[in-house]
Amino acid sequence: MRIQVAAGAGQGPTELAAFDAALQAVGVSNYNLLRLSSVIPPGSLVTVLPQPLSPPGAWGDRLYVVAAEARTGVLWDHVWAGIGWIQDPHAGHGLFVEHEGHSEAKVRSDIELSLAALRKSRGAVGAAMGEAQIVTSGAVCTDQPVCALVVAVFATEPWGLSQRDLAAVTALAEPAVARR
Repeated sequence: MRIQVAAGAGQGPTELAAFDAALQAVGVSNYNLLRLSSVIPPGSLVTVLPQPLSPPGAWGDRLYVVAAEARTGVLWDHVWAGIGWIQDPHAGHGLFVEHEGHSEAKVRSDIELSLAALRKSRGAVGAAMGEAQIVTSGAVCTDQPVCALVVAVFATEPWGLSQRDLAAVTALAEPAVARR
C-alpha cells in the first residue's frame, strides 16, 4: 500500500470555508473523508508529497485518511497541525499519530511523546520501528479564519457496491430464486 502525506493551509470567511480551502490546498477537497485510527498496514510505503495530492477516484468517493486539522477565527491566533509516524523498515507496518495546537514546537513535542509511548507499549515490535517522521502545517489568522491541515491518504473507494457486497447480495437472492 502507498500512503501519501501532504500538508497545507487555507483561509476563508468562516472556519468551515477555511477548512475547505485547506482541503483544496492539499488536493482532497472533492472526497468524503473517512478518518482512520492510526495503524499503518504491513508492506506500506509512506511518502511525503510537496505538491497537492491527486488521489484516484471521482467526485464524492470515499477517501480513507489519517488527518490533523486546526482552525481558528481569532485574530492573530496561530494554529498548527501535524502527523508523525514510525514504521518498521523491513515489514512496512507502523503507527501514525496526529496532533493540533497553537505552536509548531508543541505539536512536534506532542507527536514525539506520543510516538515514544506507542513504540514502548509495543515492546520488541515497537523497538524495531525506525526513526520518527513528522510533517506539520501552520497558519496565522490575520483577517479571516484559517485552517492548518495534514493528511495521510490511504485509499479511495467509490460508493457503488464492491465485489464482496455484490457476492453477498447475490448469495442472499439465490435461495429466493431456487424456491420459485
